[in-house]
Amino acid sequence: MKIESTKVEVNASQEAVFDFFRDISNLKHLLPEEKISEWKSTSSECSFKAQGALNISLVQDGNEGGNIVYMKSGVKSPFPFRLSIYMLPNGNKTNGYIEFNGDVNLFLKKIVEKPLTNLFNDMAQKLKEYFV
Repeated sequence: MKIESTKVEVNASQEAVFDFFRDISNLKHLLPEEKISEWKSTSSECSFKAQGALNISLVQDGNEGGNIVYMKSGVKSPFPFRLSIYMLPNGNKTNGYIEFNGDVNLFLKKIVEKPLTNLFNDMAQKLKEYFV
């Protein structure tokens, strides 16, 4: 299953946005506080409980220059997935979006596709707001 967030223009340089994502603990700033609990993180991995039920863990998985940061599911995640966070320079701003690729069966896809789409759109918007 592939989900792509809305594209946003971030009021920060590509370098600043890239540095933000180099520390995975910064993801906490992008997640809806009311829907996560049990947050734990280091600079290269994090885990949390989503909506009181699903345990999610993420691990840094490399990057392509300053343009893309990769994260993948950790051992506590319910299914394997990869997040790609794209950052494209636009003068002194950055255009960005989040892409999710998950190994999800058809049954689970029907359950998680809409909530995940909303989550990644919210995260993109919060990234924009973080750098105001």
